[in-house]
Amino acid sequence: MAVLGSFALLLSLALAAYNVVIGAIAQRQVFTESRGRISPERLAETARLAGLASFAAVSLAVFALLWAIFTNDFSLAYVLHESSRALPGPYKFAALWSGQEGSLLLWAWLLSGFSFIVRLRYRANIRLTTLASTILASVEVFFLFLLNFVALPFAMVSGPIHADGYGMNPLLQYPEMVIHPPLLYLGLVGFSVPFALALGALILRSPAEKWIPITRRWALVSWLFLTAGIVLGMHWAYAVLGWGGYWGWDPVENASLMPWLTGTAFLHSSIMQEKRGMMKTWNIWLIFSTFLLSILGTLLTRSGIVSSVHAFGQSSIGTWFWTFLLLVLLVCVLTFSLRRDHLKIEHRIESLVSREASFLFNILVLLAASVAVFGGTLLPVFAEFVDGNKVTVGPPFYNRVVVPIGLFLLMLTGTAPLLSGRGESFTRVRQNFVVPAIIGAVTAVLLIGFGIHPWADSGSLYSLVCFSLAAFVMTAIVTEFFRGAISLQQQSGKSLISSVLRHFTSNTRRHGAFMIHLGIVLMFVGFAGSAFNRSAETELNVGQSMDLGPYHLLSRGLTPDSNDHYVGERSLIDVYRNGKKQFQLAPEARLFQASQTVQTVIANRSTPLRDIYVVYEGRDQNSGLPVIKAFLNPLVVWIWIGACMVLLGTLVVLTPIVGWMHTARSIG
Repeated sequence: MAVLGSFALLLSLALAAYNVVIGAIAQRQVFTESRGRISPERLAETARLAGLASFAAVSLAVFALLWAIFTNDFSLAYVLHESSRALPGPYKFAALWSGQEGSLLLWAWLLSGFSFIVRLRYRANIRLTTLASTILASVEVFFLFLLNFVALPFAMVSGPIHADGYGMNPLLQYPEMVIHPPLLYLGLVGFSVPFALALGALILRSPAEKWIPITRRWALVSWLFLTAGIVLGMHWAYAVLGWGGYWGWDPVENASLMPWLTGTAFLHSSIMQEKRGMMKTWNIWLIFSTFLLSILGTLLTRSGIVSSVHAFGQSSIGTWFWTFLLLVLLVCVLTFSLRRDHLKIEHRIESLVSREASFLFNILVLLAASVAVFGGTLLPVFAEFVDGNKVTVGPPFYNRVVVPIGLFLLMLTGTAPLLSGRGESFTRVRQNFVVPAIIGAVTAVLLIGFGIHPWADSGSLYSLVCFSLAAFVMTAIVTEFFRGAISLQQQSGKSLISSVLRHFTSNTRRHGAFMIHLGIVLMFVGFAGSAFNRSAETELNVGQSMDLGPYHLLSRGLTPDSNDHYVGERSLIDVYRNGKKQFQLAPEARLFQASQTVQTVIANRSTPLRDIYVVYEGRDQNSGLPVIKAFLNPLVVWIWIGACMVLLGTLVVLTPIVGWMHTARSIG
């Protein structure tokens, strides 16, 4: 399989390079209106076919590596270090992307797959998709070059071969890790297509109606995958790492957040260009920035220049990524300089009290957040490069800078639905905002009455503001939606339920966006609860207990848990409240045989109000007693509920529900 896989990767590189060279020649002939011995149409078609064949070759390489993993071919260095005989089947599949070389192969395969789809649908806009195909092939060449000459997934073992393999990192042996990296990569890689379409459209001077709709759809699909990947990563950190949190402002976490922020900004900005011919320059640079940040995130994960539990080890591959990043930036700047006259706007914002203005403010706030995260992530890298001193940028910095930006963004989320497209009179604005503002103010007063004191610390202040804004935004979105449904009911005379359904399906793009915004609000509610987290840690022998807020945790003893893969010990903890037993939790510590590493398995009881989160950290080296750490985390479940609503709303935006309903009626 090593020979087959290596040959497939080399063949794929040759085919992708052919696509680039011949596709560029065909484009040049079209631009210069010259015709060689072979027509540009014929050249472009051969380049397209080479691109399609390149995907087949990369797929063959992926199959070869998976075959080696599942057949325990430890003569391959990658298989030796990322798998073992005792590794369960699903994790053998996940071993494809658990290491540096395999994850790059997955990246190249997904990129080739997206390019395959673009090339199949080329007739929708032949000139644009042909040029976009050539641009995508250029990106493919970079990753395939790395796989063939820098990070070889089919390299053979040079020394002794471990009979059973060293096994996958225990931190990755969690069900979500079978789907989290592919979803994250689908999002990051997916933004290559909007980048290629935007760059191609700028080169061709394509009008907005030719490229904005298809680019926005691709960006929305990529954003959907990236969002799902980030949320699953948050849940993995919460459920596996055992520190009681879900987001630590880790550099690699930030690496996925930055393109998410700029991608979100583009989705808002593209609406303004699609409907009003505005924000053309913004859209081009938002897409360019999102792609560049996706590559930067890949660089941070693989180069070893940042320290992270999510990152791969030290590697010389970073030099290649820096070079590629600078080349892409140079191409973007040069193309923009030569074509900037094509980006003249058709309309301007007529009023600061309008939906367009609120969209612009949203974009600016998202960019401010992205700049803050970018600065905090790369400051340690630049500081060490300049003077050799290590600088630490941790959660306190982000809490001071990013949290206020996030709260302002939350407020804007509820403002846009209450404004019209061109502008509003002060009277109309006051009428639209009065009810949401009252609800938000009442929420603040009630929370202060229930014991949230904003003067106590910044965390309590931020939480109070967040809860109040959440009430404001939810009221704004719900009242705006039902205002339209009630108006439709009055016109049609039908029931409210029927009018609500009809109103929802009349504009799924807008109402799906409402769902996304409501999901974001619920996630912010979950984030706000972190200001009231509590934790306790102690040695807990059999019969001993510890207090955690209103809860009483009593140790009932230890039980063994082992199989061929690991040896474990489980702690049994009874949880009491007001003297009554509520439930039992069983956190565990495991020693994995292949890698000889210890990993904790947390126990968590989640409710809409709070999580009881318990970690068995093993035995104290001196006393030999079990060490238990427990967390009381309010409202965390609303983060996951809100994320599900965001994903569902995105699917609604992408799904032609109206067409389906018309079809169903005609069939009936």
